[in-house]
Amino acid sequence: MSAFMIEESAARLFAGNVDKAVLEKFEAGVWPHKLWSLLVENGLTLALAAEGSGGIAASWSEAYPILRGLGYWQVPLPLAETMVGSLMLSRAGLAIPEGAIALIDEIQAAGLKRADDGTWSGKARSVPWARYCRWALASVPEGLVLFDIALEDRAIGTGVVSLVQRTNPGLEPVDELGFANVKGVAQSTHPFPKMANPLLSFGALCRSAMMVGAMEWLLEQSVQYAKDRVQFGKPIGRNQAIQQSLAFMTGEVAAARMAAMVACADAPGIQNQDCDSALFSIAVAKVRVGEAATRSASIAHQVHGAIGFTYEHALNFATRRLWAWREAYGADAWWAQKLGEAAIQGGAQGFWPGITDRHFAHLS
Repeated sequence: MSAFMIEESAARLFAGNVDKAVLEKFEAGVWPHKLWSLLVENGLTLALAAEGSGGIAASWSEAYPILRGLGYWQVPLPLAETMVGSLMLSRAGLAIPEGAIALIDEIQAAGLKRADDGTWSGKARSVPWARYCRWALASVPEGLVLFDIALEDRAIGTGVVSLVQRTNPGLEPVDELGFANVKGVAQSTHPFPKMANPLLSFGALCRSAMMVGAMEWLLEQSVQYAKDRVQFGKPIGRNQAIQQSLAFMTGEVAAARMAAMVACADAPGIQNQDCDSALFSIAVAKVRVGEAATRSASIAHQVHGAIGFTYEHALNFATRRLWAWREAYGADAWWAQKLGEAAIQGGAQGFWPGITDRHFAHLS
């Protein structure tokens, strides 16, 4: 499938099946089963997986329109996590199970401990979408471990999986998972051994692309509102201060888009396994996109005024998610610190080559 076909398919599916009513129902606790079934039927969950695993072996650049669409339409489903999980399992040569996949990244997995009998115990906090997922893929020092976390079947072998429901500002699940003597259903070594923290990094890449989509939607809505809203006999968009704010927002969105697209181009997948520039570009994208999200959400609410803060208005569905996604898989400040530490460790001689090569040797 070509990149154009992927983009057209994703846009048509999201535009025709995601609206404010779907978002309101989701935030009231209604899981959009029909929409998830459509994603599976159209092959989006396996877009990054190898053809031998049932996927289409899309590159991250080819999959970018899907991720961008998740943000633009604020799709309330764990599609990004399932795409990453499918990529990792496919690359590792493991079977991809049916159902949604939650990710337990390297930081979250630090709370899990492996016993001598091979079972796992501990807690993983702030796991996106856990309550709606049948599976959880964890990145541990030994490699990857796939867990069955089916809520309708808490007892798994001799172990038990527990779940405490939490939500982020976007009212999306970020649950706490507890493991007591739980045995993984599959495991492997890391499929991208040259890339540090792959689940965390891929999660940050997904959120960066999703935030770009949400900001593009915000910009379109803000421009249109400035044209339509009449005050003192003329559209508020004729006000020079509002024009300046919207122009600044346009620049922020453009810079964020470019950073996310560069990161996608550098990220390894089924076909491209070069990891040299990936971590640097992903870190830069998460920092730049996070900063742009903060400024863009602020401008959008300033343009809309008080009405944008009401739950009845669609604006808040995008801005609340932007605020939540900034923090997911490492906030921009966290990634900025990692970049700074790597640059310092590289020293003066390594600073300029590190930027031009998009690679700091000590970034991990």
